[in-house]
Amino acid sequence: MHHKGTVTLETERLILRRFAVSDAADMFRNWASSEEVARFLTWEPHPSAEATAELLREWVSDYGKPDTYNWVIMLKAENMPIGNISVVRQYDNISCAELGWCLGTEWWGQGYMPEAGNAVLRYLFEEVGFSRIMAAHDIGNPKSGRVMQKIGMTKEGVLRQQGFARGRVFDEVRYGILADEWRRSHAATE
Repeated sequence: MHHKGTVTLETERLILRRFAVSDAADMFRNWASSEEVARFLTWEPHPSAEATAELLREWVSDYGKPDTYNWVIMLKAENMPIGNISVVRQYDNISCAELGWCLGTEWWGQGYMPEAGNAVLRYLFEEVGFSRIMAAHDIGNPKSGRVMQKIGMTKEGVLRQQGFARGRVFDEVRYGILADEWRRSHAATE
């Protein structure tokens, strides 16, 4: 693998770039303060834009590490941050990354997350050299599983009582895709 860190990625409607502390107000307003967004995630809604800024200061300092992959999802047309996609865990010994994401409710169901996910998969497979990428969701959140399917991931199983978030245990649904599978599926469409 050749870790290159978080670089700017562009799709038809989106720009994925590094966070800046100046994104705090938009991040807080658009998704970090939302109970509905955080419902199936590991973190509590942020109590203030200052709490969001504090988190962003940590994230920005992490960009100095070449194995940090953490993007803010920006709508090109409005230059508006609407969500986040990142590598939440890495297993370098097997060239595997685990993705996580969230999106403001105003932008749900419009294809933005699969669009961002495909851009990140392309980068992580083609540029960085991961051989496997996986993701998981709370069994109560099948919409996240549909995103995983739309970006070509295969459901690999349900790990019963595997997840823990916000004081509760849940069944975790696991998806994955191998680099060779991703290349074959994209060679057929290009």
